[in-house]
Amino acid sequence: YLKISKLALAFAIIRSKPPGKSCKEYTEHLAKTVSEQDFGWKSKVEVLEAEVLRLRKELLLSKVCPRFCLKNDASAETLLDQECTNPMSYSSQLEDSGCDVSNDYAFDSLGIASDFYQSEQNVSTSKHWLERFLPLNLCSTSKEESLTAPVQFLQHLLEIKKLSEGGILQADFTELEKDSFTLCNSVSQLLDGLTIFYNSPKFPLSSFITEAVCVLISLITDTKLSNHVLKRCFKKLEEFQKNLIQIILRNSNVNRFQALHAVSHTLGLLGRNNILRNSLVSLLLSEVRQFAEQLLQAHQIQAMYDITQYENIFPLCMILEQLLQNGTEASNISSTEYDEEEKTRFLKNLDQIILYLSDEFPLFSLYLWRTSVLLNSAQIQ
Repeated sequence: YLKISKLALAFAIIRSKPPGKSCKEYTEHLAKTVSEQDFGWKSKVEVLEAEVLRLRKELLLSKVCPRFCLKNDASAETLLDQECTNPMSYSSQLEDSGCDVSNDYAFDSLGIASDFYQSEQNVSTSKHWLERFLPLNLCSTSKEESLTAPVQFLQHLLEIKKLSEGGILQADFTELEKDSFTLCNSVSQLLDGLTIFYNSPKFPLSSFITEAVCVLISLITDTKLSNHVLKRCFKKLEEFQKNLIQIILRNSNVNRFQALHAVSHTLGLLGRNNILRNSLVSLLLSEVRQFAEQLLQAHQIQAMYDITQYENIFPLCMILEQLLQNGTEASNISSTEYDEEEKTRFLKNLDQIILYLSDEFPLFSLYLWRTSVLLNSAQIQ
């Protein structure tokens, strides 16, 4: 049947060939025409798929809370206009070397996310916030535009949760189980958008990027919503953590330290969820151990080592120490939840590695020793 179809197509092309053109030229012309039509259809399909997803999000929100409605708020649009005209409102730090840490306010633009879920607003403020609906046509870069839709949806979901706890609205979050695709899709889009941004960040950070991180951290630390997210999106979140770790290790820009701080801060915030914290600790133990072994090998044979990666390993060491310290202090978190095999590999021959590296690399050796102390003290407790 396929051979007959090809033969029939060949005859049709030959018979319809215009004068002055060879069969080959005419065939290439037809193929180009069809491919252009396919490209046009693909663009239309992408637009329609985005519209379908938007409608699914609105439908899911209405099922979770029938009284929920999206309203345009003039004050919200005013705030967005201010953000467009004054994008440096969050920080006035110069974009020279990125090494000046005398003013930590620039680094605290993401710190808002660390306290976002702790600051409980009153009911009237929450209700006013809920009625704010960010327009889809934000005056921002394309990186931020890709985050607009998922941030909006997840923001409204979080506010419905907050208002339902205050008794203002009645919400049925079991609907999230019936349409897990919409929730997972929004979380995936949010993580992909943040990954793209962190690969080539621009400083000072815009308020919209800060808000995106706030939404992510609030979602994974909410006791009710985080269960739905982790059940469906754990692999995606773990992949996001791996991507952030690699972004830190691979960054070789001269003015990279401000970017490293921002990525490190987000990684630390992800550790606020106990399940993600245990996964992140295992990933960090593996990366630090591999680097220590490579550094020891280079030291023993007097070979060159990557000084940039050596500098970049310290943010990972600091995050690891912070997560282990928090886990040790928290009485309700068991240290056995870490990957025992990874812990064993990390502690194996660690004393010997520290002994060989302590003279030439004292700071890194100190971090290795402190990490081993935290791991052992958690195990003893």
